Amino acid sequence: MTSSVRQLILAKGNRVHTISPDATVFEALERMAMYDIGALVVMEDERVVGIFSERDYARKVVLVGRVSRETKVREIMTDEVITVSPDTTVGECMALMTGKRIRHLPVLEGGNLVGLISIGDVVKAIMSEQELMIAELESYITGSR
Repeated sequence: MTSSVRQLILAKGNRVHTISPDATVFEALERMAMYDIGALVVMEDERVVGIFSERDYARKVVLVGRVSRETKVREIMTDEVITVSPDTTVGECMALMTGKRIRHLPVLEGGNLVGLISIGDVVKAIMSEQELMIAELESYITGSR
C-alpha cells in the first residue's frame, strides 16, 4: 500500500519554484515569500545545480554577517542535492529525509525536474496511509463479529 512520489506529485501538483544561481539571496527570499515556500530549486541551463532553503539563509547569511542583497545564491546554496525519482516510495523518501536531515527532495525523471516534495508532503502521505489502514482494520474487526 506504500504510495510513490509519482502519486504524491499527482495529488499535490508538479509546480516547482526555481531560481538562478546568479540571483541574489534577497531575490530568492522575495520569491520564497511571494509563494510562501521554504525552498527553491537552483537551476542552470535546465539542470538542477542546487537547492536554496530558509536554513541556508539563516546559517550562511545571517549568522556570518553577509548581506542578502549582495550575496549570490550560488555562494550559499546546498550544491550536493539529493534527488528522487517518481518511482521512489514515500517510505524511502522519509528514510532519506530523516537520515540526511533534509526537508526537500527534487524529483527527477530522465534528468528533468518534474516536481519537489517536502517533509510535510511525506508526513501527510504517511498519515493518510495510516488512517486508511486503521479504517480498514476497524472495518474488518467490526465486520467479523
